[in-house]
Amino acid sequence: MATQWETRPMTESAGGQAPTSRDSITTNGRTRGITSNPESLARGLGWFSIGLGVAELLAPRAVARIAGTRNHSGLIRAYGLREIAAGIGILTNAQPAGWVWSRVAGDMIDLASLGAALGSPDNDRGKTVFSIAAVAGVTALDVACAKQLTAQSSSASGMDTRLEANLIVNRSPEECYRFWRNFEQLPQFMSYLQSVRDMGDGRSHWVARAPGNMRLEWDAEIVNDTPNQAISWRSIEGSEVPNSGSVEFQPAAGNRGTIVRVQMDVGGPGALMSSLDRLVGKHPEQMIYKDLRRFKQVIETGEAITTEGQSAGRTSSTTWLDSIAR
Repeated sequence: MATQWETRPMTESAGGQAPTSRDSITTNGRTRGITSNPESLARGLGWFSIGLGVAELLAPRAVARIAGTRNHSGLIRAYGLREIAAGIGILTNAQPAGWVWSRVAGDMIDLASLGAALGSPDNDRGKTVFSIAAVAGVTALDVACAKQLTAQSSSASGMDTRLEANLIVNRSPEECYRFWRNFEQLPQFMSYLQSVRDMGDGRSHWVARAPGNMRLEWDAEIVNDTPNQAISWRSIEGSEVPNSGSVEFQPAAGNRGTIVRVQMDVGGPGALMSSLDRLVGKHPEQMIYKDLRRFKQVIETGEAITTEGQSAGRTSSTTWLDSIAR
């Protein structure tokens, strides 16, 4: 069973403030930077990636001539498939930062390949040098876009901690999506939730229990809903506990079910945040992974199995900390 989890603290800028949504300088109300809309830039890069990938896949010899290198059709076609995958990932994901970073990694591979080709006397050095300069320019654009998207995601709603996990579930993406899309079912496997009420129009009311039997409530809204593929949500501005989350459903290789990938950003003000910091700082990767594992149990067997023999329902004394300790 493939699993992965990760926790990353949000980076703060000088002066202790949360990072801005883009690398820029603001003067007299005007913003200067590479772009004030990284999402639009990402979409442009996505289409560029697909176009380049198609060219490399269908016309590798022409691409080799333009780059001034010998024809390595198999390698160039492999690069084309990589570009197409990255482009599709950027265009179909609500939070494409990871896919833009994958383009950066691909750029590094391209630069390494061209650098190696530059040392061969059989290649056209002039064309190769030009290709290196062009790829370096695109790389700089990819890096800038990826940084802006990452900063934007990290600073949304003043988030302080990001939690990520993925797990293979033995159900189809359609089944997983339908179950998760009904937010009122989330307390069946999310250990910290007491209830979620659908308010209509993509909004919902969430009730959670924090350490010390503290009751927390907030309203959230759906920001992206791609049937059978992905759902993203975030708390309404001014909520008691700023947070956001997304879940993606990808078919696992070999018809082995669905890769469910969850990302959650958690934050909060003042004394409340100090309490949540102690909780999230303990073993946050265990919290989100255990919740995802409960989701797997619920959707595959109909109930979440605990060491206490209980179903997904928990007593009023159960807290987030209790769920992690189990």
